[in-house]
Amino acid sequence: MAFLPKKDVLTLEELDRLCSSFIAKGVNRLRITGGEPLVRRGVMSLFRSLSRHLQTGELLDLTLTTNGSQLARFAGELIECGVKRVNVSLDTLDPDKFRSVTRWGNLDQVLGGIDAAQEAGLKIKINVVALRGINEDEILDLLRWAHDRGFDMTLIETMPMGDVDGDRTEHYLPLSLVRARLSENYTLDPSSERTGGPARYVHVRETGGKLGFITPLTHNFCESCNRVRLTCTGMLYMCLGQDDSADLVTPLRTSTDNTILEAAIDEAIGRKPKGHDFIIDRRHNQPAVARPMSMTGG
Repeated sequence: MAFLPKKDVLTLEELDRLCSSFIAKGVNRLRITGGEPLVRRGVMSLFRSLSRHLQTGELLDLTLTTNGSQLARFAGELIECGVKRVNVSLDTLDPDKFRSVTRWGNLDQVLGGIDAAQEAGLKIKINVVALRGINEDEILDLLRWAHDRGFDMTLIETMPMGDVDGDRTEHYLPLSLVRARLSENYTLDPSSERTGGPARYVHVRETGGKLGFITPLTHNFCESCNRVRLTCTGMLYMCLGQDDSADLVTPLRTSTDNTILEAAIDEAIGRKPKGHDFIIDRRHNQPAVARPMSMTGG
């Protein structure tokens, strides 16, 4: 993992100004993600500042995607800032496997963070990347555990992007196969619910819980996706599965007036594609998109 020079990373004040510009253009939902956003020094000042848009009603939802490691420390403050729900990335409940998959992880620390978040009143959704040969035998148990705790769960196909610890292509597990296996144990009732993102939802009749499927490879979900991703360096990616991006840091730092910045946002959104390019390329053994997921957030 290569870390950026400090001058290349937007300050929290700059991130607030950029987010506020998007809100002024009509964006009403923000998710702070990473890497792990809660390890950044002073990050709660960003949440506190952005919460002003919740109070005016311009922002409807301020959420967080996290690995859960810092939730015990920050759950209470997140609630105070108007955050009502968090997505926690958790691919396994096996401590040894968890340590291997995450390259650092302490499962007890993460589960403790989840407990703290639930006690603080945060709604929790568990994100699980389905990985052949790693956690495919655990998915049923993960679903039972999540729904028993009152958590929603979303399953995600591994995406062919650059990765800091190698290519996950060999672990690609089609969610069509996972869904068929789940259907042997549960009744999956289709849901018409849409969030403007990539997930398709079902309700699990026996548990009463919600289960989402994100399928960038077996089903191109782009026709309903209205999301863009802003990196900590001020680059805007209009599609996770394409390399086209827009430089927002230059107009941000060129003028204190937002006219140039908002014009750059308009131009970028106008280029948002109708589809993405994810494909498993076994012949050339390379990802469809070279940048790692940590560069644009999970």
